[in-house]
Amino acid sequence: MPEPGSEDELFALLEADMAADQAVNGGGSVLDLGKARAERRPTALLDDGEDDDEPSVYVDQPLTKPLPVPEGTRRPILPAWLLSKGELKSQLKWVAAHAGHTVAYHAVRSPLYAGKLAGRSPRGAVRLATFLTRWVSDAEGGPLRAAAARREDAELYLKLSRQRDNRVRLRTLISLLGSVFGIAAVIVLLVMTSTTTLLLLASAVVLALGMAGAPADEPLITRAVVKAKAPKLTSDMVIRALESLGIAGITSAKTKGTAITFPAPITRDGPGWRADIELPHGVTVGDVMDRRDRLASGLRRPLGTVWPEPAPDEHTGRLILWVGDKDMAKTKQPAWKLAKAGTVDLFNPVDFSTDQRGNWVTITMMYLAGIIGAVPRMGKTFLLRLLLLIAALDPRAELHTYDLKGTGDLDPIGNQVSHRHRAGDDDEDIEYAIADMRELREELRRRAKVIRSLPRDICPESKVTSELANNKSLRLHPIVVGVDECQVWFEHPKYGGEFEEICTDLVKRGPATGIVLLLATQRPDSKSLPTGISANAVLRLCLKVMGHTENDMVLGTGAHKRGVKATTFSRNDKGIAYYVGGEGADAQVVRSVYVDAPTAEAISVRARKARETAGLLTGHALGTEHDTPNTAAGHDLLADILAVVGPDETKVWSEAVVNRLAELRPDTYGPWAELEGRAKADQLAVALKPYGITTGQVWGTTEAGKGANRRGIDRDDILKAVTERDKKRDAS
Repeated sequence: MPEPGSEDELFALLEADMAADQAVNGGGSVLDLGKARAERRPTALLDDGEDDDEPSVYVDQPLTKPLPVPEGTRRPILPAWLLSKGELKSQLKWVAAHAGHTVAYHAVRSPLYAGKLAGRSPRGAVRLATFLTRWVSDAEGGPLRAAAARREDAELYLKLSRQRDNRVRLRTLISLLGSVFGIAAVIVLLVMTSTTTLLLLASAVVLALGMAGAPADEPLITRAVVKAKAPKLTSDMVIRALESLGIAGITSAKTKGTAITFPAPITRDGPGWRADIELPHGVTVGDVMDRRDRLASGLRRPLGTVWPEPAPDEHTGRLILWVGDKDMAKTKQPAWKLAKAGTVDLFNPVDFSTDQRGNWVTITMMYLAGIIGAVPRMGKTFLLRLLLLIAALDPRAELHTYDLKGTGDLDPIGNQVSHRHRAGDDDEDIEYAIADMRELREELRRRAKVIRSLPRDICPESKVTSELANNKSLRLHPIVVGVDECQVWFEHPKYGGEFEEICTDLVKRGPATGIVLLLATQRPDSKSLPTGISANAVLRLCLKVMGHTENDMVLGTGAHKRGVKATTFSRNDKGIAYYVGGEGADAQVVRSVYVDAPTAEAISVRARKARETAGLLTGHALGTEHDTPNTAAGHDLLADILAVVGPDETKVWSEAVVNRLAELRPDTYGPWAELEGRAKADQLAVALKPYGITTGQVWGTTEAGKGANRRGIDRDDILKAVTERDKKRDAS
């Protein structure tokens, strides 16, 4: 029996009332709450044929144990600019330059500032006298005394009056003492100090009075540096700009209350701001990048300062927005070190461009074939010339340059350094080029045999290395072929198919053998860039293009869908490109170094001197080639001998020279190598006679290790003959 007033009694009464209601309504049953809840649960996941008596397995299981803590991305303790030596140096340099400019600016205008202060000093004197008078007379207490008089508060008025009398007496005494000591100090200064000191003190007093008399709305000095109108990037600005793009997913998310989120704070990143943004579900980075111009309008920033890009190693809805202080195309680039001095090793990374933040971006020229694409007047040829200049600064590199546009943009390199060079697309230029490409195909095959024959400890990865390139006897030096407007080759009615076949082979097999092919075109389509070439090129540089087809021809299939869109570049973004296949796996926006024609000429002259010092200047640059390479009537014997006899070999047997020549040009010198014994030496002596070069006895060592005297050549005689011939050609 439940106790009166207890909870049990209340529940019993409630149950009785419910039973009475059911009886009135015709009866019923008591609801089993546990069973009702079970019926509302999700349908169990049962396999076919499973016994229904077994316990059910539900989709949403209760949390029986805590979830593992997800591993988050740790933000750097120190900012990136402080960890980067180059960026730290740049920041300190900017601060020093800013401070120096400010000091110099105001120092030049200091006489003007002094004149202004002197002109304001009378007003300052009046203001000082007025202030002292009001202070001595306790003028600041006047309103309080007047208010007490108006209220007829005699007690308060008398208190204030007594306070005023006390203050006036004290301040009058202080003023009199100050005047006496001040006059005495002036007399002492007039008697005991020099005129210069008096003038300095008087000037200081006048300047002080001038500062006291300055109008509130008229500053004395002007700003030495006008700050750029680049406001701080805030989350409100970003959200407002994204919502103005008209993307359905963002609009619907806003309606549903699903806000755009920021997984990390907006931070300063180089000369700009970086915002990591989590886009709403179903919205991709590519959707935003397609509307880059509208995003810039929403942010109220120039187009060249707004760079949306996908986040590496994240889902396609994670956007990284970088907003620079200045337009990328107009920002001053740091000085390129190679413009004035230095050489390079093509097997190592070399600076060639900067990113949006002004940091250097490197490229390794070896082990790749490259494609450069853009619409006209966007910097494609300049970018190709820059890469060829880098190649020219490696004295070992043999350059083959072809300017099929015919404007002479590659002439500074071609005439100073290139082993083969042509500018134009006339029939004779095409004949010259196809002969050279055939020669390169044979060279590719020869190199493949040499690499295959090398021991594993010397060539472990079956490709040319910097050490192998230094070995002159192997002749595995880098070969870099640069072709501007390559579509002229591939669309040629007679040789187009052969050009495509050879270039495809060079793209596929050339990088491992030390042959680099760089192709540039303003029409990146299937005809201008055959798929066999575009699909196998590793290096891709795409400046502005008009459509997604051209974009993917240069940057790779699917690049446009992944958000790598060179179509978003404007006409003002000259020299700015997407860079794929370089040091990093992800595509990045870069701005290539601008090298004008005079600078290109200076770099080429420096590269030529390095080759002359190393004895590696050959072919067209040396002036030792005829119209068509690698033909029986057109070969240059002296240049070929210099190619097979290294600078460290002063004297070589004629037989050895003939064997090397035959390996270099089998079609031309092969018959010489088939001669027996002394006949090889005689053949070489006869061929050198027209040049005034004679052979003589040369001491050497046989394969058995025995020393012997045989007919041979002196490399200095060959080099001297080439120099004399060049002087005569220049004189004519």
